[in-house]
Amino acid sequence: MKKILVIDVGGRHVKLMISRTKRRKFKSGVGMTPREMVSQIKPLIADWKFDFVSMGFPSPVTNGRIASEPKHLGEGWIGFDFEKALGKPVRLINDAAMQALGSYHGGGRMLFLGLGTGLGSALVWEKTLLPLELGDLPYHHRSIIEDYLGVPGLGLLGEKEWKREVIHSVKQLKRSFIADYIVLGGGNAHRFDTLPKGIERGQNENAFLGGTRLWQTKGHSRQPKWRVL
Repeated sequence: MKKILVIDVGGRHVKLMISRTKRRKFKSGVGMTPREMVSQIKPLIADWKFDFVSMGFPSPVTNGRIASEPKHLGEGWIGFDFEKALGKPVRLINDAAMQALGSYHGGGRMLFLGLGTGLGSALVWEKTLLPLELGDLPYHHRSIIEDYLGVPGLGLLGEKEWKREVIHSVKQLKRSFIADYIVLGGGNAHRFDTLPKGIERGQNENAFLGGTRLWQTKGHSRQPKWRVL
């Protein structure tokens, strides 16, 4: 049975998971480089045995490669060789897409929105995953939507008004993507005690399931079970 290390890189923390319950983390932040991250990871996983690595990263990822430097971390991520640094095969994907993959429970088309430092997003249906970058959509006063739905919006609007803004925008996005349901994940999803019908709160642990699904194959073949567009 494949043993998978899941690394969930965020703007505030890096989370390491070898199972749903066995997890460790450390702080990230605007100055963190890939070499610094790896140097902090290695002592934390020294007693864990694993065969493969899945990494969720807070930036667009194309064909398993980081396509642009992250907004909320340091520099030097494009072209960094994680397989060489970690000594295991690595599958890299956008962090919101990885959590979306683990949050999907069938039932048609699911839109995932990660309410974290920014706004992560992905669309999942059947065995297909489409990472999105909805955080850059134009919004009020020539800003972008993640400025209002992410951490900056919480500070700008206050929690009560921020919640109203989130629900209004989420309902509009649900219609736009013809989604059967929406899952809200990320560090600020816990602020909602109740949600409208068709919108549900995800669990941070779903990132681990998403990471393991990246290595699932069709039957006895080597073809990936999930298609990442």
